[in-house]
Amino acid sequence: MPEGPEIRRASDQLAKAVLGQPLASAFFAFPTLKRHEAALVGCRIEAITPQGKALLTRFDNGWTLYSHNQLYGVWKVAAAGQQPPESTRSLRVALATARRAILLYSASDVEMWRSEDIQQHPFLAKLGPDVLDESLQADIVAERLAEPRFTGRSLTALLLDQGFLAGMGNYLRSEVLFQAGIAPQRRPRDLDAEERHRLADALLDVPRRSYRTRGIRPARGMKADYLTDTPRGFRFLVFDREGEPCLACGSVIERHEFGGRRLYWCPNCQQ
Repeated sequence: MPEGPEIRRASDQLAKAVLGQPLASAFFAFPTLKRHEAALVGCRIEAITPQGKALLTRFDNGWTLYSHNQLYGVWKVAAAGQQPPESTRSLRVALATARRAILLYSASDVEMWRSEDIQQHPFLAKLGPDVLDESLQADIVAERLAEPRFTGRSLTALLLDQGFLAGMGNYLRSEVLFQAGIAPQRRPRDLDAEERHRLADALLDVPRRSYRTRGIRPARGMKADYLTDTPRGFRFLVFDREGEPCLACGSVIERHEFGGRRLYWCPNCQQ
């Protein structure tokens, strides 16, 4: 599943392609959304913004498209009237201006909401602060780690809970814990004040660095949509490096499964 940085990069690309231009056509594969197709022609997209791993496309007619890529969904940009070659994906949404089109493939979590009501969406209503929100400070994250509803939970589970911090995900979890030097088996209540602040700093720094570098350097198991060939791309220090030497100390990186999700860590650097 794409994580916060990938969703935000996608929103940037989509907005650059179609923002503020009148729509020439709209297509929804879902029967319940067909009624919106004709109404959207001539409307303009006012904003395309991520919230955690969801994407909100706001139109100037008072409606907002909610979409969540889940495991297989992906947005693409194409010239109007054309579609990228897709052999295995199903087109779910197509919004086209006179020049460009944005296309959503394979996602099934797609809805239209009145814009004034969109924050009542069940997924959005439960989200915690977004790690890519520049107004979010590490002190606030440290305070959340100390809240009774979070402090007794294992970090392996907590760092994937979108109600704690939105936009976090599996590769980010491994990289955050490594940067903070904290073992994944611990809980927030086990951390002293210095460790808690170190973890809070990493929870903001790692996702923001991933977003700023505009993509992940080639790595096994990562979709091509999220990769970059630039040397400045985000580099995994532990994720997907099982059996390889730690880049900091030379110890062997280990992999563990927690709730069906893989996690990587250095048992020497992370205590």
